[in-house]
Amino acid sequence: MYAKVKKSLPEMYAFTVCMWLKSSATPGVGTLFSYAVPGQANELVLIEWGNNPMEILINDKVAKLPFVINDGKWHHICVTWTTRDGVWEAYQDGTQGGSGENLAPYHPIKPQGVLVLGQEQDTLGGGFDATQAFVGELAHFNIWDRKLTPGEVYNLATCSTKALSGNVIAWAESHIEIYGGATKWTFEACRQIN
Repeated sequence: MYAKVKKSLPEMYAFTVCMWLKSSATPGVGTLFSYAVPGQANELVLIEWGNNPMEILINDKVAKLPFVINDGKWHHICVTWTTRDGVWEAYQDGTQGGSGENLAPYHPIKPQGVLVLGQEQDTLGGGFDATQAFVGELAHFNIWDRKLTPGEVYNLATCSTKALSGNVIAWAESHIEIYGGATKWTFEACRQIN
């Protein structure tokens, strides 16, 4: 089960990716999303596999993220990154929980790839491994071509009316094609918060 985003990504020198998710899978929730380009299946991947912590991969370079999310509750997560020095930040439920640098520095995210939610790609748009599939619910997946501020991330995590939609990928049903029995549901986490 997975979803394919109908749009590709442009070349990006910075990004923020945010989403809501709910999972109680152990060990590891699987692949939240993967973006593959010709010649590089791991251009941009967010995965928690086996007993490893959540990791973000950019051009096959890895940073470990401090997320604890497999408790069966809705969580909001964001990762920001900039090509300058490969600086990244990780946010869970509106609070920064980790940061680092030297993650694929000076490597822009390449355009014209395939963006898949819920599966890790070993080839462009395919080569899926069932053991790496996401097990849970995912909603409000958004990508921006810049680093969001802590305040902007907080607005998203608290369901503020000031929350921004992604300027590269905005969560909209029309942009998502589902496969393999995945289902679409109305997202309830913001109603539960407010």
